[in-house]
Order: sequence, then structure tokens, then C-alpha cells
Amino acid sequence: MSTRKKQISAPYYSIGQLRLNHWNALKNECVELSHCRRGSANETSHKEKVQALLKNLKTVEQYFAVPGKLVVDKLAKSLARREHEALANSVARLTRQLVSDEYSENIFAPIDDDSEEAITEESGEQIVSKRKNYFEVLFLEDLSTSDEAALHLKVKSLHDPHEEFNYSVNVQHSFQDALIALFFNHNIQAVVIRYAPPYRSSNISPLIKPYIQNVLKIDLNSIPESDLGPRLGELIKQFRPELDTYYVTDTALTDLKDTTLQLFRRIYYRKEDLQELHLAIIRGIRERHQTPFFSALKEYSQKPTGIFHAMPISRGNSVFKSRWIKDFGDFYGRNMFLAETSSTTGGMDSLLQPTGPLKKAQEMAAKAYRAQKTYFVTNGTSTANKIVVQALVEPGDLVMIDRDCHKSHHYGLVLSGAYPVYLDSYPIEKYSMYGAVPLEQILSKLLQLKAAGRLDKVKMLLLTNCTFDGLVYNVQRVMERVLAIKPDMVFLWDEAWFAFASFTYTYKQRTGMFSAEKLCRKYQGPAYRRQYQEHIKALKQGEEPKLPNPDKVRIRVYATQSTHKTLSSFRQGSMIHIWDQDFRKKSESTFLEAYMTHTSTSPNYQMLASLDVGRRQAQFEGYEMVEKSVELAMVLRAKVIDNPQLSKYFDVLTLKDFIPDQYRESGLAEYYDSATGWNRMEEAWEQDEFMLDPTKITLFIGRTGVDGDTFKNKYLMDQYNIQINKTSRNTVLFMTNIGTTRGSVAYLTKVLLKISKQLDDEYNSLNKRESEIARLRIKSMTEDLPPLPDFSRFNASFLAVPGVPGGNLRAAYFLSYNEENCEYIPIRSCMEAIQNGRELVASSFVIPYPPGFPVLVPGQVVSEEIIRFMLALDVKEIHGYRADLGLRIFRESVLNRQKTATAMGGMAMSKKKK
Repeated sequence: MSTRKKQISAPYYSIGQLRLNHWNALKNECVELSHCRRGSANETSHKEKVQALLKNLKTVEQYFAVPGKLVVDKLAKSLARREHEALANSVARLTRQLVSDEYSENIFAPIDDDSEEAITEESGEQIVSKRKNYFEVLFLEDLSTSDEAALHLKVKSLHDPHEEFNYSVNVQHSFQDALIALFFNHNIQAVVIRYAPPYRSSNISPLIKPYIQNVLKIDLNSIPESDLGPRLGELIKQFRPELDTYYVTDTALTDLKDTTLQLFRRIYYRKEDLQELHLAIIRGIRERHQTPFFSALKEYSQKPTGIFHAMPISRGNSVFKSRWIKDFGDFYGRNMFLAETSSTTGGMDSLLQPTGPLKKAQEMAAKAYRAQKTYFVTNGTSTANKIVVQALVEPGDLVMIDRDCHKSHHYGLVLSGAYPVYLDSYPIEKYSMYGAVPLEQILSKLLQLKAAGRLDKVKMLLLTNCTFDGLVYNVQRVMERVLAIKPDMVFLWDEAWFAFASFTYTYKQRTGMFSAEKLCRKYQGPAYRRQYQEHIKALKQGEEPKLPNPDKVRIRVYATQSTHKTLSSFRQGSMIHIWDQDFRKKSESTFLEAYMTHTSTSPNYQMLASLDVGRRQAQFEGYEMVEKSVELAMVLRAKVIDNPQLSKYFDVLTLKDFIPDQYRESGLAEYYDSATGWNRMEEAWEQDEFMLDPTKITLFIGRTGVDGDTFKNKYLMDQYNIQINKTSRNTVLFMTNIGTTRGSVAYLTKVLLKISKQLDDEYNSLNKRESEIARLRIKSMTEDLPPLPDFSRFNASFLAVPGVPGGNLRAAYFLSYNEENCEYIPIRSCMEAIQNGRELVASSFVIPYPPGFPVLVPGQVVSEEIIRFMLALDVKEIHGYRADLGLRIFRESVLNRQKTATAMGGMAMSKKKK
């Protein structure tokens, strides 16, 4: 009998979608109402609909400063006075301002004022306000209506017209309301908790319940009201840590707990002037707004400079004076060249040994991503991966690694000389792709190595989180179970496609840095020690513990990130984030050596500046932009699912398509269902072994009869200039990101409709024989799919230890440098050779691109499954394979010599140990 809970569903994906749809519906109803004859049945009907919409909107707007609940009340009064035309005009303007964010640029103009002067007046204060960055400050206190109005007036009087920031006060009266506002309202940038707020909200309606599951599951009834303020401070650090928090209290200084003092940016007392709090809020925003390196680069670019160094392009002198390449300068603009320099002094800094603005920029990035240390990388995450691998492992170490990780990790193992222990992801054969590595397989391999006496050589677990197709690990669960066996394991999470996840709570739970901080705090507490002791007592004889030993466990976590893939940065802008308790003691020197090895002495300053600015944007707008990018991905899903013309040829792959049942404990099967609407996914993101990143939308196109590569090139690119990242034999992958707009989603939907109708025309025009060929083609794309191959094994010549996982990748790689050691065999002759008893061994990496992971590595035995897979590949770019020559393999005589050398080396090692 299933124990899975019933999924909670809602008619809208997010509160933002519900809010805008209600305002749009209100706008339309008000227009209809303004056209109705007074006293008619139509007037009564539309008035009732407007009243219902206003009631719902007040439920939502109470969590926003603008328009806010007071504006909704004014609209309701206008309706009661039967001012239908004025009401329609006000609602139309409000809706336009909300959709375009106009209100945030002109906040001194009342959003509910009907006068044109309120919008167009050229007063000095308003001209300044239009250039300000707008935010909201959440005040938590159970104020009376008059006190709340007084607070608004007092704060407004404190605003400096010349200040570059401007904010509105957002008052919430209970603990729950404050948390709901933090989840709903992305404009909140600071929180002021005043005195002892009550816990429960009296405003929660069924309308918003599906969207506040994270709030409703928090039960603090047992906590005294006087402790709720500090507890909210803790939760803010968990849910939205980028926010500045302030505490106003009457508690005596001697009675304030150390934890409370550390939680808040500042603590104030009731009698202290509100102006001091206002100045602290502005200062906190200003500090986060800083971009140390970008600001230094801007300042440097405006200095009159004499260049007697490298780089003729610096200052644009070699470009703008040219008769032949001036168009290059005109295209990029002068600032690009004014900022082009190799200087590390005069206000600038060195990436290899930063002491100034670059050092400060990296420290601010570390804080934003919850890391202990962050390093900027200007030649992509491929290089970041090699830096970390080379820094942490050495020849002879064992690295547990998912076989279908990015090729850079494999090359990193070659450079370091570590032995890979390959882990296989579960196959998704119906769609010609791989999933992720089950925890059970990781633990099984680890215990196998322990039984063989090789656990001390296991150094690192390296996994891709999230995968190209969007599979995300339960990071905390993986680390906890692995650390129970190997308490000093180093984790490298390749988060190339997951940089955005750090800026919204649902997704950040599965990031390396968030999980490292959480586990470190957990293992150091007395509650965990008691839990561990009880766990050990309950174990049966011979049973492996599932919890790490608090006296032995060390949290050592690294995450590499392609910032440029999902956040604002120039191409190749990447970061390495570190949470390592032993970094100073064990790894700092080797990390810096590896960083020096791979980092250019002439890094691109524009790229570094973009990483700095991208961090600022992520801290201020990340929560809003990530949520909107997810929302647009969900909208695209619904558009395809609900449209009969689109669903005729296309299917949006769901969680159940990607993730087998046993890895979905919550039972969540899809994000959207036409019958029930949107399924809430918070519980699944907390519990399930794997989850699907919603910004990755995989479209199954098997019923089109067109393979993925052809669909991408012939239909999407050639006809409509739509770029996508990845295809498989019968799927195409679309992605949304913080740069995706509603217009681009609408355009893609329109294009898919055009393609589906084009396919209708093509299939309707086929004769009988052509129809049969098309049917067979569709059958081959939907039913006759080749099985995906697992990693076969290393040839005996390249085993680290006979009979134990781990292969000498480096030896095989460099053995192939001598061309005489290798030969080529046509791909279609491989099967016959294998069936005749010959063991073919790859001498190079064979990497189809995309997705960019190897199906063969040097030293690996070529299996029949791999050959069938290669014959069925539809991508044109396969690194390490030449169709004109065939597959490059080792000669049999070379393998025999290598096998003898390996055996002799093993004997020598054994004697040395004795």
C-alpha cells in the first residue's frame, strides 16, 4: 500500500502569476463594468466579479508596499461610489505599472493618484526619484492603524532627495505574515523586527495556502513570543540570507544572547531615534551595492594614461586610429577599449595574488554564495574543474566519479595521475539519455573499496549537480551517507548549470555550499551527538552506520560554477566556491599552485568585472529573477501540454519520465497536469533522491519523425533562429534563465505551432510509400531505440589493483602519445572483431558533443553495447573519433607489454610495503 501523500495543486504556478492574472482580470472586468447601463443585470454581474477580485487582491496585496492593501481599499470605495469609469482608468494604470515595474522608478508619485501630475510632474524630488533604486523594508510589529500611518510619514521624511536608493515601508503584524511577505515579495531588501510580534496570522486565506507550504510547516507554538524575533532572524538567514536584518528590543543588554547579537546587522533600543535605523538600512544597501573591481576598472579607464607596455589595443589607440578596423571599435564602443589593460597597479589588482579590489570582490562573492572562499576563473568551468582536481588529489589516489561527467574532469584525472572509479548513472533509454548516479551505487562501490583495503586511498567523490538535462542530487543525503563510511571524503560538485540555485530557498537546499554549511553546523551541535550515539546503539552486529561520527567527520566541499551559463557574466566567467574545514591545514598551498598552473597571467578584466557585477545583481535581484525564470519555464510546459496542436507532436518530459519511482519518495510525478493544475514541489525538493531542475524543459519529438539534430538545425535554427543547447536522438532541450522574457516564450510557442502545422502539411502530402517510410522512421524514434551502454571496465593492463575498482587512466593516456602503439579499426568492423574474441581497448577519449561526456576513455574495453550506441548517434561532432579512419585502439602487442609492466610494478609495490 502506497504511503505517498496526495500532491497539493493550485491553479497558478506562483503567487506572482496569480497576482498579475488577478490584476489583468480586474482590469478587464472594470472596463466591462464601465460600459454597463446603470441598474442593469449586466452591471450587477460585473460588479460582483469586481468585488470578488478586489477581495482576493487584498489578500495578496497586504504583503506588498505598492500597490498595497490601502490602494485596494480605495478602489473598493470607488466601486461603492459607482465611479466605474474612474475605477477602470485607475486599475488600467495600476496594472500597466505593475507589469512594467514603472512604480519602482517613480515611487514618490502615488500609484493610486488619478492626476496626470502624479506621473509626469517635473518636481526636483520626482526627477531624482526616477533614477533611484527602489526596495522595500519589512517592519514586523503589531502596530495600530494610526501608528502604522505615522511610521510611513516619519520614514518618508527621512529620505534624502540626493540619495541613490529609495524605499517604502512594508508593515506586517505577525510572525507568519512576515515570513509570507519574505516568500512573496522580492522587493524586500531589509527586515526590521520590532519588539515581540505575535506568531499566528489572521489573514491567511485558502487562495494563498498552496503557495506558503514552507511557512505553514514551521511550528513555533512552543516558543515564547519574546523569542520569536530572534527566531525569525534565524529563518531569514536560512530562506533569504542576502537580506540585512535589524532588531529593535527592550531586552536588557546583559540578557541578550550571543546568538541574537550575531544574527542581526544591528540591534537598537526603542528609545533610539528612527533616523539611526534609516541610516543603517541605507548603509547596508550601499555596501551590498558595491562592486569593488568593476568600480576600480571604471575609474582606471578614465585616467589619462601613457602606455609603454604590452597591448596596443589598450585605450583603443590601435583601433580607432586605423583605417581598416575602425568598424571593430565602433561596434564595441570606446569604454571596452578604455578598460582594456594589463595593469595590476594604479588602483587595479592581480588575479593571481589579489590584495585590493579583486580580493574584496571575491570575498563579497563568497558571502553571496555562502562559501568560506571564492575564486574567480576567467577560462571557464572546464579549467575550474581541472584546478580543483589537481589541487586535491595526487597520483595513486582514488576518485569516485560519474562516468558521464564533463570531459574536463577526466582530463583533470589524467593531469593529476589519480585513478578513477567510474560510477554509472541510471539509463533513460526511451529518450537516449542518462539520469544520475543512485546513492545505492555510490555506497556499494565505497564499501567494495573498503573491503579491499583501499578506503584510505579514496580521496574524492565527484558528481555533476545538476546534469545537462536537469537532474539534481539530494546533496545533503549523499554527503551524510558517504561521510558515515569515509568521514574525510572531499566532495566536488560540478554545478556548472546550477549557479542560479543559490538565490532561492527551494533550489539552494541542493547546492554544495548551502549543504556544507548546514551539515557543519549540525555535526558540531550537542543534539546531533546524542542522535549519533542512539543510532550506534541501535545498529545490529556487522551493520554499517548511516550517520557520520561527529568526532571524525570533516566537511570538505568544493563547487565549480559556470556563472556565465545561468547568471550575468561574460562567456567563460566562472567561480570556484570552497567550504573546507581543512583548507588552511591541508589544501591551501596545493590549491594556489593548481590555480597558478591553470590561470592566465593576463586575465580578461571585463570578464572579472562582469563576475563582480553579476554578484551584485544576484544579491539584489536574484530571488526575483530566478523565480521568474522558473515561472516562465512552467508556463512553457503548460502551453505545450494544454495545446492539442502542440501535444500532437511534442511531449514535455516530466519527473516520472526522468526519475524512476524508487527515487521519488514524495510521489511527485509532474509539475503540471491539465486537470488539476500546478503541483507544489517543495516537499519533493526536500525529500526525493533526485529532482528535475524546472528551468530545463526537454521536449520529446519522436512523433515528428525528425531526429534531434535535424530538428535543431533544419527547423529551429535555419527557419526561426532559435538556439538550443542539447539534443538526443528523439529530444531537444530548451532552457529558461534570468534573461528569458515573456516575449521569448511566446515566440517559441508560436514557432512550435508553426512547425507542427508544417509537419501536418508535409505528412498530408505523402504518397502511400512515403507514408510507410515516415511510419518506420517514427517507429525507430519512439520504439526501436538502442540501449545505453554502461562503463564497461578497464583492460587488465590499466587496472590500479587487479579485481578492485579503479583504473590507471594517466598511463593509458600517455601510452597513446606514441602513434606506433595505436591502430585504427573501422567502427562497423568492431563488432565482428569483438565477436571473434578480440578485446578492443580505446586509446583516446571518445566524446560526442553535446552533451560532452566520454563514451570511451583511454584504457577502457570497447563493448558491443558501446559500438551499437555509437552507430546510432545522431550528433555530427564526436571528439576523439575520425569517421574516415575509424576507432583508435591500442595494438595487442602493446597491451601485452603493458600488462607485464603493470604486474611487475604491482609486485615491486607489494615488496616495498612488506
